[in-house]
Amino acid sequence: MTHGGGTVAGESPDRAEQQGSSQETTDPGSGVPRRSASVQVDQPTAVFKALTPRTSEDDAGAEPAPEPTAEAEERAEAGEAGSERLKAAVAAWVATAEGEGAEKPAGTTPGEPAAKPAEGTAADGQAPATGAEKADEPSSDEPSSDELVKAGEPAAASADADAADEADDAGEGGEGGPGTSGSAEGGPGTSGSAEAAEAPAKEPVDQPTTMFRAVRPPVTPAPAVDQPTTALKLPQDLRGAKGGASGGDAPDAGPDSDSERTSTFVPLRPDIPAERKAEESPKAPAASKAASTPSWASQGSKGTTPPAAKPEAATPADAQAPGAAGTPADSAAAAAPASLSEPERTRQQPMPPLPPLDLLAELTNTPPPPPTVLRTTLRRVRIWTPLVLLLLVVFAIAQMVRPLPAPALTLTAAPTFTFQGGELRMPWPHEGQGAVEVEGVGSMGTYGPQKPAPIASVAKTMTAYVILRDHPIKGKQKGPEIAIDKKAGEQAKAADESTAQVEEGQTYSEKELLQLLMIPSGNNVARLLARWDAGSEEAFVRKMNAAAKDLGMTQSTYTDPSGLSDSTVSTPVDQLKLAKAVMQYEVFREIVNMPNLTVEGIPGRIENNNNILLEPGVSGIKTGSSTPAGGNLLWAANTVVDGQNRRILGIVMGAKDAKLLHDKLQLAIDNSLKLIQKAQADVTSAPVIRKGQVLGHVDDGLGGRTPVVATKELKAVGWPGLRVKLELTDGGKAVPHSGKAGDVVGQVSIGEGTGKVSAPVALQRDLVEPGFDKKLTRLG
Repeated sequence: MTHGGGTVAGESPDRAEQQGSSQETTDPGSGVPRRSASVQVDQPTAVFKALTPRTSEDDAGAEPAPEPTAEAEERAEAGEAGSERLKAAVAAWVATAEGEGAEKPAGTTPGEPAAKPAEGTAADGQAPATGAEKADEPSSDEPSSDELVKAGEPAAASADADAADEADDAGEGGEGGPGTSGSAEGGPGTSGSAEAAEAPAKEPVDQPTTMFRAVRPPVTPAPAVDQPTTALKLPQDLRGAKGGASGGDAPDAGPDSDSERTSTFVPLRPDIPAERKAEESPKAPAASKAASTPSWASQGSKGTTPPAAKPEAATPADAQAPGAAGTPADSAAAAAPASLSEPERTRQQPMPPLPPLDLLAELTNTPPPPPTVLRTTLRRVRIWTPLVLLLLVVFAIAQMVRPLPAPALTLTAAPTFTFQGGELRMPWPHEGQGAVEVEGVGSMGTYGPQKPAPIASVAKTMTAYVILRDHPIKGKQKGPEIAIDKKAGEQAKAADESTAQVEEGQTYSEKELLQLLMIPSGNNVARLLARWDAGSEEAFVRKMNAAAKDLGMTQSTYTDPSGLSDSTVSTPVDQLKLAKAVMQYEVFREIVNMPNLTVEGIPGRIENNNNILLEPGVSGIKTGSSTPAGGNLLWAANTVVDGQNRRILGIVMGAKDAKLLHDKLQLAIDNSLKLIQKAQADVTSAPVIRKGQVLGHVDDGLGGRTPVVATKELKAVGWPGLRVKLELTDGGKAVPHSGKAGDVVGQVSIGEGTGKVSAPVALQRDLVEPGFDKKLTRLG
């Protein structure tokens, strides 16, 4: 852009010639061409620019400068020589300009700007005539301005493009200043007076602009790393306006000048493996050398080619140099730099993940070592050893916090004990069937077929059991009062069955009626109690069968409360089960052990049919006889063993080896007495466990065992040939994990039921919890 016909500071000399060429005229007298007085000559403008010092960020992305070559040194010396000649030419031009007059051109009035025609010419954008250009060319004896510019360009070519925009601002600041050519005021730097037309043949021409560059301080190159890139781009509308104001000869569009392109887009470099970096490292010096070639090396607008110029090192500023080969169309067709064609965006594709060793080598800039069997094995050991150790630590912690198994008592002594004295021989009858049992110890044996058979009045034992179960009597109690009904009074007169002599309207207690049931064996009283308890005899029979089932009497069937019917059947073993249950009632044991009875309201004394109750130790239970059943006796006897009473239960069924029914019953009683006496003689006791004897141990579940011993002597009740079982239990309490010697941790027992005997067991030594090694190695 120009003001008053002047040249923008920083423009090239060639462009200044085109815009500031004087219009030539022919002198009518001499025919010698003369320069018009109105012609203005652009004068060089000196621009001093201090470059911004470089920082470490600017040097971070820069490639290291190549070492100077002989060719570069020659160009530097030539540039220094041209600079000296340029200074001489500028001094001569200044002296010539001061000697010339400041005449105004003819035909102008005072106060009229002399450069107005030139302004119009520059504003219209018309190029000067070709003849004028030839007239202004200097002779061959003096170096031309282009030659001076070319000679000085090696020293200032890189700074001309940077100072172009600053020169534009200086030209627009005001007219007629010291650095303005062709101004209307005609200052010291103004040419175009009348005397200029008559100047000698060596007329002044546009001279190259001198630029003084600040020496860049040396900067230690930093390692090249990827830095974020900032691109500053002049908007398109401002570039178009600037080109239009500069003149019609400038292209409409073209690449940005060096002053406008203040930064260069540098894409981020992807991560490159060490192998590729090693391959590309030799190419770096060549690329740096090509990038450092000055822009004037590729310019050929005036036909001047510097030595050893390389076309491939041309810079974007070449396309904007005035006078360069090409047309405006070619300049417009030039594409903008790729880095400034759109808003800055960094495109970087993610790299695939590298193996661990390759990644480590990339970070440390050390290539991975070649794989070998030993190196692979060591690497696997280093990888797997921490994992295995971690698993072991977790396993150890889990083993330590796991709950310990519950300790248990284990019997190590002989589990059975056999009494001495040989095999037991009982005086079994030669007919019928029966059984004998020591309560709490076991069975002394059986005889006969052990099949269901009629039991006659022995069935009244089940009737008494159901009444006492549903209506128990405790201590001195007698139970509720029960009235004798008409049916019971009438049945008392029956002659073919045993009855109790009761009358209708009388009342008796429950205990009294039970006495009349068991001692004289009154059938009418059995039916009366059934009706009183269940409402009817049939309902009571159902209760009797239910009770038998509850007691485990699987081979017994009851069809009437008295047992008179031959369909009421049972076995010896089932009757012993009933005897053990009913003998638990104290009032029942008292009643069945009575040899005779006196009841108010019944005349005389009632005798018990079991006439052996007066024998030592005999205590019941019930007799029964009938033609189908024969003689039967369910009996109970006691024997003293080690100062304690032991109950012996037995039954004799089906005694028929007699003519009369009474004799059959007496035969059963006699056979029962023989069995009672033999059992009383053979039942004895023997020491099975001695005090301090090791019976077993406490097993902690992890292999630890602590012995336990008996705290006292334990004797078992039995008979010759009897084998008893020992049982070691915790006594209902959990065995502890630890304890002191002598602490009771359980009990040992022999027998069952009322005949069961037991003794406590204690630790022989201290019981301790399992150690760390046992906790760690347990698997279960």
